[in-house]
Amino acid sequence: MKYRVTCIPGDGIGPEIMAATKEAVGATGVDIEWVDVEAGADVIEKYGTPLPPETVASVRETKVAIKGPLTTPVGSGFRSVNVALRKELDLYANLRPAISIPGVKSRYEDIDLVVVRENTEDLYAGIEHSVGKDAAESIKIITRYASERIARFAFEYARREGRRKVTAVHKANIMKYTDGLFLEVARGVAAEYGDIEFEDRIVDNMAMQLVQKPELYDVILCPNLYGDILSDLCAGLVGGLGMAPGANLGDELALFEPVHGSAPKYAGQNKVNPGALMLSAVLMLRHLGEREAADLLFNAIRDVVGAGRDVTYDLGGTAGTREMGQAIARRIGELQG
Repeated sequence: MKYRVTCIPGDGIGPEIMAATKEAVGATGVDIEWVDVEAGADVIEKYGTPLPPETVASVRETKVAIKGPLTTPVGSGFRSVNVALRKELDLYANLRPAISIPGVKSRYEDIDLVVVRENTEDLYAGIEHSVGKDAAESIKIITRYASERIARFAFEYARREGRRKVTAVHKANIMKYTDGLFLEVARGVAAEYGDIEFEDRIVDNMAMQLVQKPELYDVILCPNLYGDILSDLCAGLVGGLGMAPGANLGDELALFEPVHGSAPKYAGQNKVNPGALMLSAVLMLRHLGEREAADLLFNAIRDVVGAGRDVTYDLGGTAGTREMGQAIARRIGELQG
């Protein structure tokens, strides 16, 4: 079967890690026609916007996209293109696995967690404004509709993937209306899934629990802001953002991307680890139903990183982005026999 997949290389290091990822995915034998489009800070002069309409239209048409990192200015300039894509395409579920891979330096072993983050509302809705010259206000939006569909997504994901437990994260002891509604809805959905254990944790306690005893947790269900923060914490448990994949999923569309940023100071240096984007491609292949190819790519990444030779500087090696991608592609060929 041939698939058409929209490819947004991104800016900064994006084009380099995307090229390495395409090579590795190609080595699996899955037939993909890449539809290359543009977005990000580097294309504003060309299109007058960091998110051209043609890019959004391509994702709608192919229904599956993979994206490199995009630069978001801090404190000024345009709002996040990543957030805009999620809102425009109603990609309401953000999936961020954190899995230990041998060879990645970490204080922990055998971590296998998945953060399921609501992607469309909460403080990330961007409803904020100045109040006079000395204050600013941001409005937190939580709805029953969005809370129910993300809770149901988390339980369906847990059931499909053979996961044992869902933990809802909140601050309902203080934000009794907004986080209180999120928790109420999560409890109601949980009652429909008797085969999946359910519990809830206050967000600050959850941060401590993840550091002290991460083995107790499995699928972590969060509103938008807490999910963003805790998914980076979970990435830290497995060695950092360099090996942290992500998926943004809606009812019909899917966008896969690494969690890390665009690192513009390393652009063009053939230096940066492509692992997070490659692991995002593993999620993409699973989404396409190509589970055997997904496992092949994951195992090749694990083997090359575990061997510690053909890997980038952050993983203890001397290889470049391109060379690490080539090594993973070769390993795929070896695993295929």
